Amino acid sequence: MKGLLQRVGSARVEVEGEVVGAIDQGLLVLVAVEPEDTRASADKLLHKLLNYRVFCDGQGKMNLSLKDVGGGLLLVSQFTLAADTRSGMRPSFSTAAPPALGIELYDYLLAQARSQHEAVACGRFGADMQVHLVNDGPVTFLLQT
Repeated sequence: MKGLLQRVGSARVEVEGEVVGAIDQGLLVLVAVEPEDTRASADKLLHKLLNYRVFCDGQGKMNLSLKDVGGGLLLVSQFTLAADTRSGMRPSFSTAAPPALGIELYDYLLAQARSQHEAVACGRFGADMQVHLVNDGPVTFLLQT
């Protein structure tokens, strides 16, 4: 499972002009599920998302986690993140999970996040989404489990 984590001042997701998820300061995470992923992969990714130290302390060092700052978590499914881009001029999606597994694990990740963190929002699986963000830093990390 992959999560492209971006520290944001704010972020929102729109589907057909309607805001379906929004946060203020926190993390926007683009999530990709791969064929070998399991609930354990999702649990491991969520643990990292909630505890990864990407927010600055009083000395300007990245020593604080999302839990520490009480920020929002916006999860957005993005199967293209799982694409194989190593050769050719067109991405291959053979490395992405089939839709049934993708939605199962994305929904599981979302439910677990909501049970462990107060401010959780999401996009809409499989929808054509417009993602708006104010990247803070910019700070972006690719987490893999």
